[in-house]
Amino acid sequence: MTTSTPSSHLTHDELSTTTELVADCREVVSSLRLERVVEAVSRPAPSIHFEDYPREVVKNEIQVSAAAARIANALHLHLD
Repeated sequence: MTTSTPSSHLTHDELSTTTELVADCREVVSSLRLERVVEAVSRPAPSIHFEDYPREVVKNEIQVSAAAARIANALHLHLD
């Protein structure tokens, strides 16, 4: 078993200047687009009441081409 030797440099030696760190932080804050988060948080929550949603939802009609119907019938899928 080997023992680890301490590093020859300290981690704080690698840090940028305070001015550069502040500039980096400001750039990160501006790129986060926190305005959208504030807007989303300030909106009211969606309703959980059943009567606020439609009871009947119209379903889209699916068109099956003749070629697709022939293939489905050949595979015994019966799409009609």
